[in-house]
Amino acid sequence: MNLPDQPPTFRRPSAAERPWAWRLENAAGDEVTVSGDLEGQRFTNQADAESWVGEIWADLAAQGVDQVVLYEHERRVYGPMSLHA
Repeated sequence: MNLPDQPPTFRRPSAAERPWAWRLENAAGDEVTVSGDLEGQRFTNQADAESWVGEIWADLAAQGVDQVVLYEHERRVYGPMSLHA
């Protein structure tokens, strides 16, 4: 009896698989590091990236993020976009 191969170990998707990402910044434009589930998020498309930041912007602000910049690979799409009113 042949058994199927074991599934690969869970890993984060690569930048090639999920090219969209937010650069999280303070008011001076310096990159901010966040923790937990907010850290290192990458997305397959622009709509998913925008939905994510729209849902968790207050959590980002609570961790010291003042603004965000959207990138597709190394290309700056837009930003900085403030997380404050």
